[in-house]
Formats: sequence, structure tokens, C-alpha cells
Amino acid sequence: MFFYRRSLKLIGLVCALCAIGSLSPCSAAQRTSFNVAWSIYVGWMPWDYADQSGILKKWADKYGIKIKLTQINDYVESINQYTAGGFDACVMTNMDMLTIPAAGGVDSTALIVGDFSNGNDGVVLKGKGKSLADIKGQKVNLVELSVSHYLLVRALSTVGLRERDIKIVNTSDADIVGAFSAPATTAVVTWKPQLSSVIAAPNAQLVFDSSKVPGEIIDLMVVNTATLSAYPQLGKALVGAWYETMALMLRHDASGQAALASMAKASGTDPAGFDSQLATTHLFSTPAEAYAFMTGDAIIKTMDLVRRFSYEHGILGQGAASPDVVGIQFPAGKLLGDAGNVKMRFDPAFTKLALDGRL
Repeated sequence: MFFYRRSLKLIGLVCALCAIGSLSPCSAAQRTSFNVAWSIYVGWMPWDYADQSGILKKWADKYGIKIKLTQINDYVESINQYTAGGFDACVMTNMDMLTIPAAGGVDSTALIVGDFSNGNDGVVLKGKGKSLADIKGQKVNLVELSVSHYLLVRALSTVGLRERDIKIVNTSDADIVGAFSAPATTAVVTWKPQLSSVIAAPNAQLVFDSSKVPGEIIDLMVVNTATLSAYPQLGKALVGAWYETMALMLRHDASGQAALASMAKASGTDPAGFDSQLATTHLFSTPAEAYAFMTGDAIIKTMDLVRRFSYEHGILGQGAASPDVVGIQFPAGKLLGDAGNVKMRFDPAFTKLALDGRL
């Protein structure tokens, strides 16, 4: 099956007042149940396993709450529903977090940095194209305004090319493999598992992938900041369940293999196919790894690249006068953008609790 993960279409955005109004202190004071949305992708399959195995319930019970995990087949729609206040938390990429809820006025916190693409996304040429520089003058099929689009721009910059040197053909992720098989198509940018199918085609050549820009396409668990502040037990339960699942799936024993097999089946592939996707996914398997990444300077440089791309492509909202329109807060008081409009936050506090064994 195709994993519809990173298509960035700014549809159905609602104003911040609607989202914030549904989370008012009066109604929030009575809450013991929380709703979390997720979509199928290799880096997010541990959430499904945590739910099916009872790990998520165990951690929710520990903190006296209930967590309902809901799979949304349409990835963009899951983020739109989160933005509208229909979910308290949702999985998404760093770019989508910035350009949908944050740009839409919903203050959101990256609670868990789960992984980054380390080869899951790639640029593929066919025919005479043997190197990235050969892409000049070609039509390139990709999901416009997605992380594929971002990756292409980053790739072009490494060989002295710009977006104006190629022509983008907007193509849905479900159609990308079929498009590449057409004789007239000579270049595509996509992600796994579609990328694996594209590379397997005759005369296909992978000329650039996300391992060349490590740490830039990041997969997150994002929580509404107001909800997280009012109910830290939600953050603790999610983080606890995540790292217990991480530890289990990476064990080299029967239970670890069973967990991986379950994730593979739920994602529509077999263990070998799932392993091939994991091989190009840099999982932050321990709190120590995730904490180091969240508190380092590299993430600030990445988000500066992402926000500038987003501004230049008009996806920071109507009327955005500069890349600074949305404030992005990092640990130790570091900030990009408008300090008076902070809507995107990287908070390592809950990861630190896991690191210190205090969950």
C-alpha cells in the first residue's frame, strides 16, 4: 500500500480561536481522556503497536488518564483535524508542524522527536541521467509543497542549480510510481515505499537522497501546548509508552521480532520490506539520543532552512511578510522568528524525565 505521509496541502485550516476555544480552561478542567491521531509510516508504526499491545494503556493508567489512538488514512487531514482542535496530539513532520498548525495560529509542542529520514526520501532519474546535475532542464514529478519539494531544493543547491532550472509537475504520492513508468517521465522525487518501487524500475538511478541532508526531515509527536501545560500527565504517558515500545522493538529476541512483524503487517508490508524502510530511518531509540538532538544547534539550522523554504513558497500563511512571522522556540531560550508569536516549540523536558528514569 502507499503511505500518504508528507503531502503539504494547506486545506481546511481554521482560525486559532476555534482551536483554542475548544481547549478552554473551563472545559479542560474536567478532562481525563485525550485523543491522539496517527498515520501509517515506518517511523510511526510503534504507536500502533503500543496501542495494540497494551503498552499505551499501561502508561495512561499509570497517570490516571485514557488515551484514544486513532488512525487517519489521510495524513494531511489528520493534521487539519488536530489544528481544528479535534485531537490533542498528532504525528507529523517538522515542516508540516510549522506550516499547518503553527502557521494557522495553534501553539504546538514537539513532544517526541522520533526519527529523521536517512535515505527514505530520494531523487531518481532514468535514461541518460546518471548524476544529479543531469536533472537540469527536466520535468520533475513530485508532491508539490511537500518534503519531497523541500528535498529537491536542497539537492539542487548542492550542484549549483536552482528551482528555476527544472520544471515541477505536481503528482500525488499514489500516482508517482505509475508516473515514473511513463516514457515521458525522466525524474521524480518521492519517499519509501514508493521510492523502492521507483528505484527498481529499468534504467533508474538514485542521484540524491535524504541521507545527504541528515536530520532535516524529522518525524514528531506534536501536542497542543495548552493541553500539555494543563495536563503534563499526557506528555509523560506518551513519552513513557514510546520509549518502552522502542526498547522492545529493537531487542534481538523473539519478542522484538514479533513486535517488528506486527508493525510490518499493520503497515501493509512484510518483515523484509519493513526492515528495508527501517534501514533508511534514523530512529532515536533512546531518550539520550533524542535529548541530544533536541538540545543541539543542528535542529535550529534545520528549522531556519525549513522556514525560509516555506516562506519562499507561500506556505506560512496569507500575508506573511517574512520567514519570521512564526516564532519557533528551542531549548535554553533559543528562538527563531517572532518572540511575540511563538507557535512552534521543541520541548525536551519530558524526554529528560525518561532519560533520568523519572517517569
